[in-house]
Amino acid sequence: MQPSSETTPPAPAAASSGGRKRLFYFLASMTPVAALLALLLWGQLRPDVNPGGLLEHNDPAEAETALRDAPDFAGFDLATGAPVNAEALRGRVVVLDFWSSWCAACRAEARVLAEVHREYAQAGAPVEFVGVAIWDDADDALAHIRRYDAAYLNILDPDGSSAVAYGVRGVPEKFFLDADGRIVRKVIGPVSADGLRSAVDDVLAAS
Repeated sequence: MQPSSETTPPAPAAASSGGRKRLFYFLASMTPVAALLALLLWGQLRPDVNPGGLLEHNDPAEAETALRDAPDFAGFDLATGAPVNAEALRGRVVVLDFWSSWCAACRAEARVLAEVHREYAQAGAPVEFVGVAIWDDADDALAHIRRYDAAYLNILDPDGSSAVAYGVRGVPEKFFLDADGRIVRKVIGPVSADGLRSAVDDVLAAS
């Protein structure tokens, strides 16, 4: 009887193709994770200056945003050291402003934010302003707050983690949260006093 000359057949082409597909899907799924890690690393290592002006919104605009529960934010008020968190503000309309002291557009609207906040506070309206200083130095952020008399809550987001959670792409960006803690509106760039009042009043009326 002749010895068999058969050898192990090659793997089917379909199996090879399946392996390539699995690799593709794996790499695709890792892309958002890699982007997030890169952004957080950049926030930790960047110098305390505006990085080339690329993340600064100079023109006001309404931005599309889907109705969704607002991600949590937490920290300590830079002026008083009091704890700040999203859950404690539930039941109130919240203007959540992402800003940085190195941002010229943020400085341009700082007095507007302070003025409109005072108006709602004096009227006893269920509205809270919260500033989130991203990729900023605590001393620089506090100097900005005192310079513009921003007598509302301001917390520091030094590594940009809250900004990433909200999908912030530049400063300034404002998110308007209703009394149920949902994001209902988003505005980028410096706003006027009338524009800010109108946005807050619309959210109040719908809450």
